[in-house]
Amino acid sequence: MLGFNSLTAAVARSTIGAVSNASSSASLPEQPAYCSVPSPQLQNHSSQEERIKYFKIYRWDPDHRQKPYLSTYPVDLNDCGPMVLDALIKIKSEQDPTLTFRRSCREGICGSCAMNINGRNTLACLCYIDAKEEDEKKAAGGDVMKIYPLPHMYVIKDLVPDMGNFYEQYRSIEPWLQTKDGKSEGQAEFLQTREDRAKLDGMYECILVRVVVPPVHPIGGMPISTSDRRC
Repeated sequence: MLGFNSLTAAVARSTIGAVSNASSSASLPEQPAYCSVPSPQLQNHSSQEERIKYFKIYRWDPDHRQKPYLSTYPVDLNDCGPMVLDALIKIKSEQDPTLTFRRSCREGICGSCAMNINGRNTLACLCYIDAKEEDEKKAAGGDVMKIYPLPHMYVIKDLVPDMGNFYEQYRSIEPWLQTKDGKSEGQAEFLQTREDRAKLDGMYECILVRVVVPPVHPIGGMPISTSDRRC
């Protein structure tokens, strides 16, 4: 009989302990999924003074009967990447989703983000916001950076030029390898040696990036025909 009473008391004590543990754990606040204490990097970033850079960007929309104009956007350089393309992406995502421009590789290869920045045709993905050279600082006009589409081209919208004429002229000169034996394209494999490929390096990259195309002034037939009259 004593054994049965001892067993009953032990079971009762274990049950009460389980209930008390469950109630005590239920009263605890739920732990957050992340640490709410800001990291030192965030504290330092929040304590920094704002470095505001203003971007004056060419705007024109063919759907609206309005002349081209410049829109000014402030960007805090503490919260932006170092390149002009970073600022354009930040402006489009946070301030004005209607801003239109081309971009692709962000590596200075494809030439999609070619535009006129502070009077110079360059790639937005390779152009630093903080100019290091003195002449670029003077051209930047202090804390204002002016961005236009490539000159001497029709504008589709904002910073997007029409490249149709460019590609038509490019195809007209056929600047690609052509066979001499008359093999039609798609019928056979065109083998190329490393030496032949090396001859093309530096011949096509600059043109396809399109940065140098607009400011180049071609010489027409009349100046060429009269430039040298020697027999």
